[in-house]
Amino acid sequence: MKFYLCKNIDKLRRVYNKKAQVWIETVLYTLIAFVIISLVLAYAKPEIEKFQDKAVIKQSIKIMSDLDSKVSEVNKGGEGNKRMLELVIKKGVLRLDGGNESILFEIESSYPYTEPGEKYFEQGIEITTEERGGKNKISLLKNYSGLLNLTYSGEEESKVLYQSSGIYKIYIENKGEDGLAKTIVEIGAI
Repeated sequence: MKFYLCKNIDKLRRVYNKKAQVWIETVLYTLIAFVIISLVLAYAKPEIEKFQDKAVIKQSIKIMSDLDSKVSEVNKGGEGNKRMLELVIKKGVLRLDGGNESILFEIESSYPYTEPGEKYFEQGIEITTEERGGKNKISLLKNYSGLLNLTYSGEEESKVLYQSSGIYKIYIENKGEDGLAKTIVEIGAI
């Protein structure tokens, strides 16, 4: 009888050892999978962010180009000419600066759109990149000084439009000439 019990105990030990081995293997394989996924994400996430930032910068250049196009249309159309434009700012800030006669779009990005410190022109817009720590500050500038007298809601002031999920409705209107033979172009947000 002793022999029979010993045989059963050995058999039970083997069964329990196999079950324990299966659980240990399952936990180890799961941990290995998590480590591999983490390593892939650690590399892929910054690259994905760069591609997203590049797309946002391209979209911002399009916004600036559309805004410049409307300003040109209003300027050529004569006094009283008015245009409307709807903008969605997904990232960054848009500064309508009547005091400096310019429109500036600034974006914090992990993607350096141009070489840091160098000026680059695309669609009539001056683009510069400035390194700030691990990020880049991309500036898109359209300067009208010497060409137009840009105002915001009739004043020589500045207005900042921040990123938003909503739509900004912008009007651009030709208000005639000032005393210096420059066309007054009023920009406002509704």
